[in-house]
Amino acid sequence: MATAYGPDTRDHRESGMRDHTGQYPGSRGQSPGDHFLPAVLRAPLEARSWRELLYAVLSLPLATVMFVFSVTMTSMSAGLLITFVGVPLLAVGLAVCRGFGAMERARARGLLKLDVAEPARVRGKTGSPMSWMSAVLKSGVSWRHLLYTLLHFPWAVFTFSVSVVFWGYGLMALTYPLWHWIFPVFVGTDGIQLYGDRTHTQYLDSPLELAATGAVGLVLVLVAPWIVQGLVSVDRLMVSGLLGPSSLSARVTELESDRGVVVDTAAADLRRIERDLHDGAQARLVALAMDLGLAKEKLADDPEVAARMVEEAHGEVKVALQELRDLARGIHPAVLTDRGLDAALSAIASRCTVPVTVEVDLDARPAQAIEGIAYFTVSELLQNVSKHAGATRATVDVWRTADRLMLQVTDNGRGGAAVSAGSGLAGLTERLDAVDGVLVVDSPAGGPTTVTAELPWRG
Repeated sequence: MATAYGPDTRDHRESGMRDHTGQYPGSRGQSPGDHFLPAVLRAPLEARSWRELLYAVLSLPLATVMFVFSVTMTSMSAGLLITFVGVPLLAVGLAVCRGFGAMERARARGLLKLDVAEPARVRGKTGSPMSWMSAVLKSGVSWRHLLYTLLHFPWAVFTFSVSVVFWGYGLMALTYPLWHWIFPVFVGTDGIQLYGDRTHTQYLDSPLELAATGAVGLVLVLVAPWIVQGLVSVDRLMVSGLLGPSSLSARVTELESDRGVVVDTAAADLRRIERDLHDGAQARLVALAMDLGLAKEKLADDPEVAARMVEEAHGEVKVALQELRDLARGIHPAVLTDRGLDAALSAIASRCTVPVTVEVDLDARPAQAIEGIAYFTVSELLQNVSKHAGATRATVDVWRTADRLMLQVTDNGRGGAAVSAGSGLAGLTERLDAVDGVLVVDSPAGGPTTVTAELPWRG
């Protein structure tokens, strides 16, 4: 049993959660090794910090407009509910809130690089105004948009205040040694008054005080981007949680996509089976029928030639039967149904061009569909080892962890395998994703290659 999989899996799963840039969600910029300055020093100079500051500054006026509109709309519609006007007024107000949500998603996409999917549009069953109004009022998305406009305002006030104070005072103190001369020239004082009463005043005017002020400003400027980042992370949660599609809607969309993958895969398998039958066994049987017809004609005139043709036809029958067995094994091998994964994977390993060690540690059999996917996944991976890896040995480990079936195929080949568009690994990823599975590839240049698949048990 491959006990070393535990920590490797955690590493692989973490790498699978990285975004398209290779960074973990929420990480800043590139890795420290790519810069001469540490992250804390370069943060005030990064475009991301200024985008987040701009987002925090714009949030206050926009949130104020949305909050005033929402409070006014809900108050008026509640007061007019006794009349017919209140209900359509509320529906129109909710529709406007959805428009606010679209604006906020676009702002988050542009400034925070947060891409939130647009929720499903509201459509009435009949297309009439009454049907549309009913659909808007019944939509949970509409009410979540209204809730966002109400909750975002107090948070926007707090975010704006903190961001402007830290950035404003930080920049002012940092640059104070450069413009402190303005006070004695134009204001008539020695500098910024730090303290003052009837008998004593203290100004920031000495070289030491100027240096201390600049140092405090530098600290504030270095800390400000991280404070703003923490504040806008709450905005990220609010936008993604309240302005995006609901979890149920997202799950439905995911299942629809997975269903499409399953349908496309089944159609491709049917086309492959039809092509194999047409080009293989069917063509061979047609030729066999013609040979037997010729042998029948020769039977009376030249029995020896007819016997030889029948013998050749008998050999063709054996080849056709073998092709049909191979085709049936490709659809669903009998050894898998009869004896389970251990025997089926051992049969695959025996046909691989490199020595393969198979270890299966299962106390029961998973669902037949999962078992079949596991079998064909290992089969595809071992074919890749035979054709592309340039390996001298490989191992296959199968075990169960809680309610998950784990597969791991490792080879000592040249490495460099990747889940790229159009590759066999990409097809495997889609097939596993269709059943809530995961495929993780760890294949550095020079090898070794480790491919780990995780499937639901569903026993």
